[in-house]
Amino acid sequence: MSELAQYNMHQAKSQLSRIVDRVEHGETVVISRAGKPVAKVVPLATVLRRTGRGSLAGRISVSPDWDSAEVNERIADDFGLL
Repeated sequence: MSELAQYNMHQAKSQLSRIVDRVEHGETVVISRAGKPVAKVVPLATVLRRTGRGSLAGRISVSPDWDSAEVNERIADDFGLL
C-alpha cells in the first residue's frame, strides 16, 4: 500500500483545488495541523444514475410468476401480513 499524500493546514488552504483533483482521481489525502494528522479527504462512492426505463434490460431476469397471487401471498406470509 502506498503512503498517503499529506498536506499541512497552510498547504491545504492554498492548494485545495489540487487536493480535490487528487481525490477525484482516487487518492486519499491527509491534512495535518502542527504535524499531527487531523483530517482525511477521501473519494466519495460513485452513484449509479439510471436515466430511464429499461436501463436494466437484458441484465436481470425474473420468474414468469413473479407477480402471481400465490407468490404475493407467500411474501405477505413471510412478513407476517396475513
